[in-house]
Amino acid sequence: MIQANHYDVIVVGGGPAGSTTSALLAEQGHRVLVLEKERFPRYHVGESLMPYCYFPLERLGVIDQMDKLGFTQKLSVQFVTPDGKQSQPFYFFEHHDHPSSTTWQVNRDEFDMMLLENAQSKGVQVHQEAKVKSFLKDDDGAVLGVRAEHKDGQKIEYYAPITVDATGRDSLSVTKERWRERDPKLNKVALWTYYRGAKRDPGLAAGSTTVAYIPERGWFWYIPLKDDIVSVGVVGERDYLFREGNDPKMIIDREIEENVWIKDHLSVGEQFGEYWVTGEYSYRSRYCGSNGLVLVGDAFAFLDPVFSSGVFFALKSGAMAADAIHAALESGDHSASAFESYGEQMCEGVELMRKIVYAFYDESFSFGKLIKKYPDLRPELTDCLIGNLEKSDFKELVSAMGEFARLPTELDHGRQGLRPATQPLPAA
Repeated sequence: MIQANHYDVIVVGGGPAGSTTSALLAEQGHRVLVLEKERFPRYHVGESLMPYCYFPLERLGVIDQMDKLGFTQKLSVQFVTPDGKQSQPFYFFEHHDHPSSTTWQVNRDEFDMMLLENAQSKGVQVHQEAKVKSFLKDDDGAVLGVRAEHKDGQKIEYYAPITVDATGRDSLSVTKERWRERDPKLNKVALWTYYRGAKRDPGLAAGSTTVAYIPERGWFWYIPLKDDIVSVGVVGERDYLFREGNDPKMIIDREIEENVWIKDHLSVGEQFGEYWVTGEYSYRSRYCGSNGLVLVGDAFAFLDPVFSSGVFFALKSGAMAADAIHAALESGDHSASAFESYGEQMCEGVELMRKIVYAFYDESFSFGKLIKKYPDLRPELTDCLIGNLEKSDFKELVSAMGEFARLPTELDHGRQGLRPATQPLPAA
């Protein structure tokens, strides 16, 4: 007899990573519970999708829903210098003739709600406004489930052989266990807000993501959303952005003056709503999980947003983790070692994108100089920027970038799970 508070998998967090993991596990016939601390729909930043988000969304069966929701179509990315010089928009379909070359600028409240409802439609039990307070563990530290507090004040313990931490940047397990490892260089700050009625470029570029440079290797994002709304944010070093105070409106207004294109495009728009601030963007967990625990999405790792990799890695990690968890449930092995192949694959993708982000911020680097010297590497670079990270090993690309920029050494953390002292690491 199945006990009411016992599941095959408990997923903490109902965002894109948690919804993806839970939906795909439910499709495999597993009994899955999602505990989400908020009530959806809820606001979230991170609206621009990489083209290869298409494939996990296709696997989830939501492509038709994406189109019905009327999100802005994103066909390209473009770069703008401080004096307003605009690059030719890079159209994804010129590189990859596939439906994935048309991606979206999403409203995250609707997008995340759609994914959570999709999980429910596949049989996932979802409890919203249920805040997980702690993980339940055995004497050896293996996670057995969670203790949650519901909106009505009920405190309930839920049990499962595998728990998934999909708590986003809150990173519940990482915070409690002190596993967070911040990137030594990518300690940027972002401030953002929204405009109504701002300019859009004509034709196919109307939905483009624009990266517009400002001094000190800072940059604006300019993301056209539906309903004539644009998401506008500025990213840079804390010392640069906060040099005259910490009022976000003052900072954003000041930096708008530093880019001719941004100033022109916002000149006819009207700012509305809040100003938002977040810092210390890039980090990774020391471990991909532990016995009975797997980390996905931002709870596992987050990388500087310049190439819109956040939702991509959330969806990708959710799908990869679901496969690893299904195999673990089938074999009965719920130990940390069962998830280390997943951790290794995720870290390989993050490390590749991390090198490109480091190059972006290096004063000696430009994509134009790279491609001018190595035109044959343009397809490899493009594959990285659209999310096709498993196509090749990208060694030539990384070597070439290293001629123009100081690239980071790869980090070991995140590739393995935490094991009890009695369980040794595998031989090298």
